[in-house]
Amino acid sequence: MGFAETPLVDAHLDLAHNVLDAGLDLTLPLEELRRRRTEGDLPTVTLPALEEAGAALVFATLFASPYHPEHNPEGYSTPDEAHARALRQLELYHRWADEGRVRLVTSRAGLESHLKAWKEDGVIGLLVLMEGADPIRTPDELGFWADAGVRLVGPAWGGTRYAGGSWNGTGGLTGLGRELMAALQDEPRVALDASHLSERSFWDAVERYDGPMLASHSNARRYVDHERHLTDAMIRAIGERGGVIGTVLYNAFLQSGWQRGNERPGLDIIIRNIAHIADLIGWERVGIGSDFDGGFGARELPEPLDRPADLRRLEDVLPAGVFPGVLGENWLRWLRGWLP
Repeated sequence: MGFAETPLVDAHLDLAHNVLDAGLDLTLPLEELRRRRTEGDLPTVTLPALEEAGAALVFATLFASPYHPEHNPEGYSTPDEAHARALRQLELYHRWADEGRVRLVTSRAGLESHLKAWKEDGVIGLLVLMEGADPIRTPDELGFWADAGVRLVGPAWGGTRYAGGSWNGTGGLTGLGRELMAALQDEPRVALDASHLSERSFWDAVERYDGPMLASHSNARRYVDHERHLTDAMIRAIGERGGVIGTVLYNAFLQSGWQRGNERPGLDIIIRNIAHIADLIGWERVGIGSDFDGGFGARELPEPLDRPADLRRLEDVLPAGVFPGVLGENWLRWLRGWLP
């Protein structure tokens, strides 16, 4: 395995959503998927492309897309619908595992076993992250999802029944959200993902929950002033909890005012975001949560990123010595610190 010395860990990819909802065949080589994709965003991720990049582990989401009359008329409208869609996505991950395409990681021992095998066979590990908690029909169902292998939960995407979120709800935790924090507090197998929480929801969660916390795919609000991103105080709070923050590589989340069709900026906009977070909480607390497949494609990434293997180009522009940690070792150390 050519990349065994420096494993890549990507803390946010919407793999199952893109198969089941967008109709992409992620078992194909990336160039073949691109040839078949005649419209829409230019794909950046497939399982073979991740293997070629030396991806040891991916935080793979369960993302049930909510109903919107214009943008997503086929989205879920009820907790039961969200629950069913997340189960379908989880079943896909299990099917891939049965086919030998991936390995599911749910424990510290399982992580170590997987990493040892990955050095020999290059098979990607998946750690399951629920993005938006509406598939958890009631907070007392958290144990069901933990039993099913979910290890990370982000209560919000947009506003959910649990929390105000990035896009259509800036309020705090709801009554159900406070109950979910209590459930997370009592469930050592699941950590809290702060990505997409509104600022008010974030501080509500910090007040009620003191377990392991991360931000799988969040950037610094210093460069793009939007509820989607983290203020310096929020960044410090995650660092004080021992958490790691994964940088999203979407141009509009890295450079204020950037729009689709604009010229692609360079890698410097990634480095300044990572460096700012590292200045606040340390280089050991930063990583990658690319969201490469999260509603945008290669044309919306900084030049010259085009596929997962290109993440290794960051070694040429990061400060000396920090590349292995940023690429993956920081995430692995964080997981080793709390996984059951």
